[in-house]
Amino acid sequence: MALDDRKLLVLATIVEEYIRSGEPVGSKTILNSSKINVSSATVRNDMAALEKMGLLEQPHTSAGRIPTYLGYRLYIERLMRPYVLSAKEKHEIDEQLTRNGITAENVVDNAVQVLSDLTQLTVVNTNNMPHFSVITRVEVIPAGRRLYALLIITSSGSIKNKICRLEFDLTNEQLGFFAEFVNKNLKGINIDELTPAMLQNLAIALGSYMISLSPLLYAVYELSEEFSHDNVNIRGEQRLLEAGSMDSVEIVRFLNEKQELARLLSEAFSGIKVIFGKENETFSITNSSMVVSPYRIGEAQGGSLGIIGPLRLDYAKVIPYMQYFSDSVTKMLSDILHEEHETK
Repeated sequence: MALDDRKLLVLATIVEEYIRSGEPVGSKTILNSSKINVSSATVRNDMAALEKMGLLEQPHTSAGRIPTYLGYRLYIERLMRPYVLSAKEKHEIDEQLTRNGITAENVVDNAVQVLSDLTQLTVVNTNNMPHFSVITRVEVIPAGRRLYALLIITSSGSIKNKICRLEFDLTNEQLGFFAEFVNKNLKGINIDELTPAMLQNLAIALGSYMISLSPLLYAVYELSEEFSHDNVNIRGEQRLLEAGSMDSVEIVRFLNEKQELARLLSEAFSGIKVIFGKENETFSITNSSMVVSPYRIGEAQGGSLGIIGPLRLDYAKVIPYMQYFSDSVTKMLSDILHEEHETK
């Protein structure tokens, strides 16, 4: 069955009215809300045809129609009129992305929070920042009897810390030696380069200090591993639970599966991708959708932003917001990387 211009307009009107009201859409609403100049019977015939094509469904016998995920897909790809962000909106977003200082970590963290606040939806992020970050400083601070606080600071602005309990107290001379040793050997090293083999070589290089200081050295390695694996950030989780149209057990299970979430986000290699819960086994929240977009650092993929919400999402507004955020994050991170290379 052919999809002529009138049927496409009927579908677009139903999608937009349903997104606005949350109520099934009937022929009278379509005639009042669009430029279609035909009888109610003709519109109802078009609705029935769209239902046969799997683009609409009728939730109740006497009710109007609502879009299926296939109807939303067609709307997004062919019929949607994207919202245009004003120059003022873009300026305000850029200002919020750089609050608390222009570092890679701040830009990405701010993007996740601001996007969630703007859309009032759940936002997730996964990033490859460890691949681009180098260690800028390692500190060890006495924190009590046989307790030492270890801190690693990276070029992206990330800080990780760990409390280490040793079997004996360290002297000031030992602490001074360790601080000088690790900073001399690790400063400027990429997080990914700190491998078990490198750790073993460094332990041997400690010489007579190996027995007393190797536990701290191993703790440095453990912290570097945290940088590599702790790369999924979620904001606004409660907004999914408050939506009401999705199963709360499915939501909690999905958000707790960080590895699956990271894999789903990493599937967005270029451009905006819209995923529906019904068509993706990994994204297992019924009646939901996810809008994903990658951002880059220079020529390499830096990570992905994802907006999770109900199937009834204002795609015409959410997608342009997502596009602008990913473009701005890409520009800012690439500028930061360029500046770091210029200062080396």
